[in-house]
Amino acid sequence: MEGAAAETPGGHLEVALLQIMQRHHHESLRQRKQTERAKMDAVKSAARVADLLVATVDSGVQELYINERRIEMEARALLATIARYRKQTDQWLATTNEINSVLKEIGDFENWMKIMDFDCKSINAAIRNIHQS
Repeated sequence: MEGAAAETPGGHLEVALLQIMQRHHHESLRQRKQTERAKMDAVKSAARVADLLVATVDSGVQELYINERRIEMEARALLATIARYRKQTDQWLATTNEINSVLKEIGDFENWMKIMDFDCKSINAAIRNIHQS
């Protein structure tokens, strides 16, 4: 039939048009496949970028979480240390108050002893005066 079509006046034209259509069809299929491959590559690349972004953000969040846990642990340790120092300070304060009270009592006793000494000397002097007279 190709021979018959080629012999007719428009036969060469039909064959040329068929060849052009076939080339166009093949070129269109090739471009479609190429476009599909490019689209798949773009989707893979976008997925890879998204994964990298998520991993970067996740690592930052994970680091923040670890730092937050460390800060909480250090804050608890600090509060325990403060409580221990507060208890120790209260004990020291109670001890110094007791020492102050004892020193005050010693001062009161010393003052009483001076008064007693003065009174004894006064009585002794009075008794001597009485004996001398």
